[in-house]
Amino acid sequence: MKQRRSVLSVFSLTLAVGLGAALLGGLGGGNTEAGSEAEFTGAGRVVIRDASMVLTMDPSLGEGPLGALADADVVLEGAKIKQVGKDLDAGSAKVVDGRGKIVLPGFVDLHNHLWQSLIRGCAADKELIGWLGKCVIPLYRAPVTDADAYAGTKLAAADVVSTGITTVTDWSHAFNTDFAKGGLRALGESKLRFLYSYNGTTDTALQNEIRRVKREVIDPNPLARLQIGTHPSTGNFPSAEASEKLARELGVSLNVHLLESKADLTAGQMDALRRAGALHPGLVANHVIQATDADLDELAAAGVGVAHNPLSNMRLASGVIRLPEMKKRAMKVGLGLDGGTNDTSDMFNVMRAAVGLQRAIATDPAVYPTTADVLRMATLGGAEALGMDKEIGSLTPGKRADLQLVDAQAVNFAPKVDWVNQLVFNTQPANVSWVFVDGRALKREGRVVGIDTAKVVADAQAAADRIKKLLPQ
Repeated sequence: MKQRRSVLSVFSLTLAVGLGAALLGGLGGGNTEAGSEAEFTGAGRVVIRDASMVLTMDPSLGEGPLGALADADVVLEGAKIKQVGKDLDAGSAKVVDGRGKIVLPGFVDLHNHLWQSLIRGCAADKELIGWLGKCVIPLYRAPVTDADAYAGTKLAAADVVSTGITTVTDWSHAFNTDFAKGGLRALGESKLRFLYSYNGTTDTALQNEIRRVKREVIDPNPLARLQIGTHPSTGNFPSAEASEKLARELGVSLNVHLLESKADLTAGQMDALRRAGALHPGLVANHVIQATDADLDELAAAGVGVAHNPLSNMRLASGVIRLPEMKKRAMKVGLGLDGGTNDTSDMFNVMRAAVGLQRAIATDPAVYPTTADVLRMATLGGAEALGMDKEIGSLTPGKRADLQLVDAQAVNFAPKVDWVNQLVFNTQPANVSWVFVDGRALKREGRVVGIDTAKVVADAQAAADRIKKLLPQ
């Protein structure tokens, strides 16, 4: 019995010493390894230590146009990037192991419709007009609710985080004001950086609601910005003009669908924008496929940002954007998912399509964009198109701490040959191990944090079932 008591005493003492050491280690005094989720909320200091590669998108920080650094550290101080370099002294920072990882800025999704996760797969055999008639337009006169918008946006927000997106532009059809409220509530909860493009009209009550949303929902949230959305045409000119006027009043950007399909060629879209006085810096134009040389000259001269949505354009047989011609005109172009006509939130897939489409029509593997070009388009290019490149899009110290870590040791990615090419051609969302927005970890060690996935999926299924009954069968 004495021997048994002696063994138990030694075990108890060892356990107590171990627990005490762990507790003291958690209280500071040197770098601490990643612990609980509560440690990564955008407060304090975090260091990503010994990252195998850092693509800063800032040529002044590293090699080549992507500012590449090998075996480097990234230090986050609160919501901002503090330092990028080798062997940095991060004090008592919390540590994320960067070995075998590639660090790069979070992706900027320049164009999306998050609620459309509820209509994934809808009318996959239709072009744009047929798809809208089957899957979207009927909902303008249907009893869609805030719960529907909340469920669809909640699901899509978790999905975009999983693929490394840190900023999303949500062009909402806002079928009714409650629907908009539900989408905004889900976006706020997501902790993503977002721009909400509220579809404007000539309706005075709706305009007052948009003013309220900016004042009470957008302005108090440092991660949020407002845009006014519209679909310009000569037939819809009053709404386009009213939307531009409201955007100017509120000091926000106008966001439009422009020259997406052949049907738009007879809609007088460019003329409507001219008449509304909307062709100026800050305007974001989505698609811009059916553009003439004169159209591109005018858009370039006006400083208009362009959202390229290649997977959506392919699905709807809309055509192929003229990226090389836009490059010659130094136009600001980023990449977008475009919601329910993409059916995936995989930005890596979007980059592959952006490269492949141009090569297929030019039969030239050297045509713009290269893999380095699309990586820049997906990050800093999107930020430039939004006029947010002073805040996000690169890992320049002082910018917001929006970034992602990609596991370069996964079986679909390894071995190392040319990591820039592999990021575009090999990566899948599952390879994104960490995602930070404003220094807060939204994805950690391969898992989106703070999400009850089963509930999110169940709620989205219930909403999708309701929506389906409201659409033509």
